[in-house]
Amino acid sequence: MDPTSVTLLLVFLIAIALLFDLLNGMHDAANSIATIVSTRVLSPFYAVLWAAFFNFAAYFIGTHFGFEAKVASTIGKGLISPEMVNNAVIFGALMGAITWNVLTWRLGIPSSSSHALVGGIIGAGVAKAGFGAIVWGGLSKTLIAIVLSPVTGFILGILLVVLVSWLFLRANPAKTDSLFRKLQLVSSALYSIGHGSNDAQKTAGIIAVLLFANGYYDEFTVPTWVVLSCFTVMGVGTMLGGWRIVHTMGSKITRLTPMQGACAETAGAITLFGATYLGIPVSTTHTITSSIVGVGSARRVHAVRWGIAGRIVWAWIITIPASALMGAVFYLIGARFM
Repeated sequence: MDPTSVTLLLVFLIAIALLFDLLNGMHDAANSIATIVSTRVLSPFYAVLWAAFFNFAAYFIGTHFGFEAKVASTIGKGLISPEMVNNAVIFGALMGAITWNVLTWRLGIPSSSSHALVGGIIGAGVAKAGFGAIVWGGLSKTLIAIVLSPVTGFILGILLVVLVSWLFLRANPAKTDSLFRKLQLVSSALYSIGHGSNDAQKTAGIIAVLLFANGYYDEFTVPTWVVLSCFTVMGVGTMLGGWRIVHTMGSKITRLTPMQGACAETAGAITLFGATYLGIPVSTTHTITSSIVGVGSARRVHAVRWGIAGRIVWAWIITIPASALMGAVFYLIGARFM
């Protein structure tokens, strides 16, 4: 390829990565706003603006605390060896994840954009170089987080709603409801910060390893302009919203009060902050769903629509293998042209 063609191909792949980031924001908008919309604390319009602002603000908060690129590093060099990456692998990974995201978005299924990307990367990497391409330490950390993040969200959701219920046992119900309507603005903002901090970095990691593979850097690094671009695009995607999934997350799993919504969002935010600090690319969808289920089951087991929750769990289980298969197919297509 001549230099102009290489540059155009790189721009094309970066554009696909940012498209994935946009769809991630749209697909996962429900994670940030479902509870605050279902409790009628904010209208859908203002809720997406609220979430999008804090998705973007997460960049500056992450920079201040020094973990703005930890998840990006895990995605970029912790799943498959950066030396194995080429343009066709990135194309396969992104298209596999995008295809799965669009399919589940159309069906209103809150699957994980994060695990779709992980699956796409693994599928494309294995299609190129076999299982030797996998960085097993990074993959095992991610797979363990698949189990631990929803379990943590579930347990924290139960503990928080029990604690808050005990503290406000004798409080005036109307005043309690009014207080938690205000507090839910805070908890929703915290969750949106956690969502932005973890999810935007994943696309940043993909773009960073793409730049490394094309020789723009001598070693893997995550440039500031890449991270900032990904946070901005994710914020725009969140503003566009994903209303089918908002309905599933906000009302089909269980009915929430403002107090329960605040507890679910806080439980999810704590889980995401911890994972981002450790550099683990967890699923924001898994986290908030399990937090909602935990909060609902603390009230009574039958308050949760377990049939809906079960179908969501099955979507989680098949996301990585399905997106890996799609990633492998798109790698084979890309390898013919790239």
